[in-house]
Amino acid sequence: MSLMSQSPAEAQLAELIEHFDHWRKSRTTRAEPIPDSLWEQAVSLTRVLPLARVAKRLRVKRQELKKRCGPRRQADLTPLAALSVPDFIAVKSEPAWLTAGMDIDLERPDGTRLHIHYHESSPPRWR
Repeated sequence: MSLMSQSPAEAQLAELIEHFDHWRKSRTTRAEPIPDSLWEQAVSLTRVLPLARVAKRLRVKRQELKKRCGPRRQADLTPLAALSVPDFIAVKSEPAWLTAGMDIDLERPDGTRLHIHYHESSPPRWR
């Protein structure tokens, strides 16, 4: 058993792989195009998973998937320097809510989660 749970995006990708496999088995000719509904699901997964991983797992051409993502995909790829994400967030120990400890939950768009539980009455002083 894996210690890490599967992210929601990975679970959706696994389900989409099954849909692609079913379509491949049930198509009438080898040249039959992939249905738009499957392409749309693949494109939506590229918002939270790397495009190369989605293409590889679905066994589709990476360039074709990239083309279907269109200019919107390029707009989604904002350089990290342009994002206003703080390098550090200070948590002061004065508030009353901190005296009993605290829980911090962080979640990324791909579903990865981090849970921090601090149970001391006050955090140590860093010098």
